[in-house]
Amino acid sequence: MTVVFTRVDDRLGEFALRTLDPDADAALLHTWVTHPKAAFWLMQDADPAGVAEEYRRIADHPHHDAYLGLWRGRPAFLAERYDPARHELVGLYDPQPGDVGMHFLCAPTGTPAHGFTRAVIGTVLAWLFADPANRRVVVEPDVRNTAVHALNAAAGFEVVGTVAKPEKDALLSVCTRDRFAAAEPATATRDEGAPA
Repeated sequence: MTVVFTRVDDRLGEFALRTLDPDADAALLHTWVTHPKAAFWLMQDADPAGVAEEYRRIADHPHHDAYLGLWRGRPAFLAERYDPARHELVGLYDPQPGDVGMHFLCAPTGTPAHGFTRAVIGTVLAWLFADPANRRVVVEPDVRNTAVHALNAAAGFEVVGTVAKPEKDALLSVCTRDRFAAAEPATATRDEGAPA
């Protein structure tokens, strides 16, 4: 499993993304995606075999992939990227060249670290924008997920509108490279590496 990106947060330390192994990582991911705090991930009833099957399906998809996020070398979050013009949002919005879609999920913990989720979204966005072909990051969280809407706004996302997906009504939002740079404190992090 290959590390594809690392980023150092001056307060919380090193974050990294590595390729995800659908079979080897399934048991761990199962505990994350079925946790009550992951209700918006829509996998509450999945069993470990179903989680492995879902992430094998993602690994085989030509326009969607998943990565395991590490904090200080230990698994701590999940990140997915996709082509919103070919997956997830086909026919639901006006795609622009350089659009990339993103999902992320933080692992449940009994001892949350202040600023951790903000550092995770910052890491995922820094990774996506490290690819010069990516000009906008597109997200479509559930309209009821107010916590992630606030987090997205703090990271530089602008709301485009609501879109009706089969599984949810989603708040379509986009973040440009410039908006992310303006939202990210210049002294907070050092980025290292490049996306896969």
